[in-house]
Amino acid sequence: MNIQKYLKESSSYRVSGMIRIVGPDEPFLGPGRIELMERIAATGSINKAAKEMGMSYKKAWLMVQSLNRQAETPLIVTQTGGEQGGGAQLSETAQTLIQTYRELRQRFEAFLQQETRNLLRGE
Repeated sequence: MNIQKYLKESSSYRVSGMIRIVGPDEPFLGPGRIELMERIAATGSINKAAKEMGMSYKKAWLMVQSLNRQAETPLIVTQTGGEQGGGAQLSETAQTLIQTYRELRQRFEAFLQQETRNLLRGE
């Protein structure tokens, strides 16, 4: 179907989308969870990562629990208080998962760009 014929003349229309991996009962992975994991890796803290994202600690903690619950092995490993305080770090599996998601996102972006070209050509 030619969608272009229904649009006002403009070359600024584009096809967009988002990649999310959803489990049978709850979301597993998407842009927000990837960002949270990346910020945990950078800061060593769920709390700091949440603050950087403008998210409550509780919401971030629930996301971490969800990620760990759905994965075969824990993705975010936490350490409670002590002399140096608590902290969090990503497992190797989490780092691999982030890279795999980035690669999937690149393929998806290429698909969206092709579909935008098709849209603008009236295909």
